Amino acid sequence: MSLTVPNELLDQAKAGEVDDAAFVACVRDSLPYAWSLISDLVQQRDRTGAEFTDNTVPPPDESARGQLLRCLASDAMRGALERHFGVKLAFQNCHRVAVFDPSAVKAHAEFVTARSQILNQQPELVDC
Repeated sequence: MSLTVPNELLDQAKAGEVDDAAFVACVRDSLPYAWSLISDLVQQRDRTGAEFTDNTVPPPDESARGQLLRCLASDAMRGALERHFGVKLAFQNCHRVAVFDPSAVKAHAEFVTARSQILNQQPELVDC
């Protein structure tokens, strides 16, 4: 299961629209490794003012890897985090998360190319 959904949030979803802040809190609480990694990258990008910053360190275990995969494979979760942090997210392999300033259109477009994905491949990451 991707998220541990509190009853209040489930009731809200059954009744209609879900509050973005409540959904973001659910993601934060359900996927702490993914949340921590993304929020740390956001802070790093904010501090440096760079167009983007990324993570190249594999997750410490399969549970953490699964959190990243679930979080970034979900359009709803990814979109909610992008709105919450005011960034654009990108993802390669099973761990390379990148956080882009929304104005860094060219850098983001390059990061998500097939060329960049291929150049990011490493033998030790074949089974990730």
